[in-house]
Amino acid sequence: MDLFLHLCIMILIYIIFALSLNLELGYTGLFNFGHVAFFGMGAYASALFTLHHVPFELALLISLAIAGGGGFLLSLPSLRLRGDYFGIATLGFGEIIRIIFQNEVWLTKGPMGLPGISKPTLFSYRFTTLPQYFILALVFSILSFFILRMVIRSPFGRVLRAIREDEIATEALGKNVFRFRVKSFVTGSILAGLAGALWGHYTTFISPSDFTLSETILVLLIVVLGGKGTEWGPVLGAILLIFFQESLRFLRLPAEYTRYLAPLQQMIFGTLLILLMIFRPEGILREKGKTKNVGIETGQ
Repeated sequence: MDLFLHLCIMILIYIIFALSLNLELGYTGLFNFGHVAFFGMGAYASALFTLHHVPFELALLISLAIAGGGGFLLSLPSLRLRGDYFGIATLGFGEIIRIIFQNEVWLTKGPMGLPGISKPTLFSYRFTTLPQYFILALVFSILSFFILRMVIRSPFGRVLRAIREDEIATEALGKNVFRFRVKSFVTGSILAGLAGALWGHYTTFISPSDFTLSETILVLLIVVLGGKGTEWGPVLGAILLIFFQESLRFLRLPAEYTRYLAPLQQMIFGTLLILLMIFRPEGILREKGKTKNVGIETGQ
């Protein structure tokens, strides 16, 4: 039962993380390869403030503000870039944030990690057991899902999809494309910060090695596998991949083989991402109203 609850909690946290990237990638067309930076900012900010006896409610709000502020500052220069240049800029930002986590020992304890993160206390109720934390993660994931659902189905969301499909035409219709991109980027960063804060308080220990490029690849794979640009795609992708990832941790393998699990897992994820992008870029769930254009995909 404890293993099942652990799997459910991890899936719910990664659903929020994947929803945040889906807003940027699936609906706005922004390939953010540094998305894990905001996940880490949320985790470290909430952990550090609660370790200094700041109430969890306030620490969570501050961590969301820090993640959103970081997203805003990054968006101003990076969103003026296009294509590969934007991806490289976000990738560099993610690595910069990881290096800060690693080198600022006075604040983050560096590569030794940050232990002793407290379990959250929300409105005087302390979430210490697995069933309690499951309820907390479930509530936040449901709220994130329906808030994004309202955003996506609003005129704002329709403009985001228009920007993704044809930026020039959207600009010609009088929409400020840059401003809409910034809002999408900041919203996604805030949600990634929320996922990071929940993850940090659940594991009670974080370190710079938790926020590497491999985490961005994982959440990118979740979005692509489930179906980018769909409401339920990130949910389905998180269930499938996190179940696979977390189940591997509990395999009873001989000690000499366990060291190969992590590299093998990364190889599997990387290969799966490549195969998906080639053979089924729309993912398991296809966005409504989108049809497969064979002529374009085959170069005819």
